Amino acid sequence: MSRARKSSEDPSLVDKITGGEPLMALEMQTLRRYHDTQKKQPAEVDRLRLEATVLLASVYEYQHQTLGGRKPQLH
Repeated sequence: MSRARKSSEDPSLVDKITGGEPLMALEMQTLRRYHDTQKKQPAEVDRLRLEATVLLASVYEYQHQTLGGRKPQLH
């Protein structure tokens, strides 16, 4: 394969960076909303963080048990 043909088929670095701009913009908006909420409603941020932590632990336990892991003792 010739070098000229390869460069015309592969997106350039500029194209790759430009293609990621919408995702970067969304990430920045989300980060701004997070910081605004953290300033205005710190208790809500903590509640959501705790809820996400509990749900993540629940998913982990479900996957662990489903894939044949040791069942936890429930007392």
